[in-house]
Amino acid sequence: MTSSYNPRMPTAPSSEPNEYTVDELARVAGTTVRNIRAYQDRELLSPPVKRGRVAVYDDTHVARLTLINHLLARGYTLANIQDLIRAIEEGHDLRSILGLESAIGSRWSHERTETYSLAALAKLFGDVSPARLAKALNLGLLERSGTKFVARSPAVLNAGAALVKEGVPAADLLEAVRLSRPHFEQVAKALVDLVVRRLDRYDADALPPPADVPALVDAIWRLRPLAMVLVESEMNRALEEASEGYLADRVSAILDKRIEGATRAAPPRSRRKRWE
Repeated sequence: MTSSYNPRMPTAPSSEPNEYTVDELARVAGTTVRNIRAYQDRELLSPPVKRGRVAVYDDTHVARLTLINHLLARGYTLANIQDLIRAIEEGHDLRSILGLESAIGSRWSHERTETYSLAALAKLFGDVSPARLAKALNLGLLERSGTKFVARSPAVLNAGAALVKEGVPAADLLEAVRLSRPHFEQVAKALVDLVVRRLDRYDADALPPPADVPALVDAIWRLRPLAMVLVESEMNRALEEASEGYLADRVSAILDKRIEGATRAAPPRSRRKRWE
């Protein structure tokens, strides 16, 4: 099943489209290979591109699986979803949901996942204790895949490894992530609300009018990168203020100690006798 609808999805000129094997697609979309096969059999998901013996999927499949997962979570059956998607593909007004599907449901990061063996993690971080590994898994920094581990963000993993090599304890890094995670989630929710708030004017159980959809989709795509700019700018500002405040206090304390030490070590001034 293929679609002639091609929603406008602006991307950076230099960015390459993400491609996935079926196992990678299942991991990224939060589903199973079995479900993907079943969705393809029911024509809920378009078939992959064949490259020799390898089936290749892309972000349009991720977006479609995100929509299916969302509708299933809201109580729709596969039969309901099949009717909905069939109506979209046949050119009914419901096809406008494809644009919203991509604008709202597609991934915010284009970073590819990477798989590591336990030996590779030990090479990066030195000692990988069961407790630290369990904490990394619990935080979602790693995901178990058989005897190996998958990082959704290899860049974060490499940054953590670099900090460990600079002398920052891995346990302290994991604790910093745990403590900061709720704050990032609050920021993310606030920004997502800004992006999708334009949907609030419509009934929750109904699609926007077809005439409104193109402008709505364009607005959401424009807001997404602006939200990321806001996050980066505010994070840089907060880091600069925290660094300056810490360094100023530290330098001030060092100077105070040195001045105090110099005062104590100085010999008393000789008193000149006064003759009357």
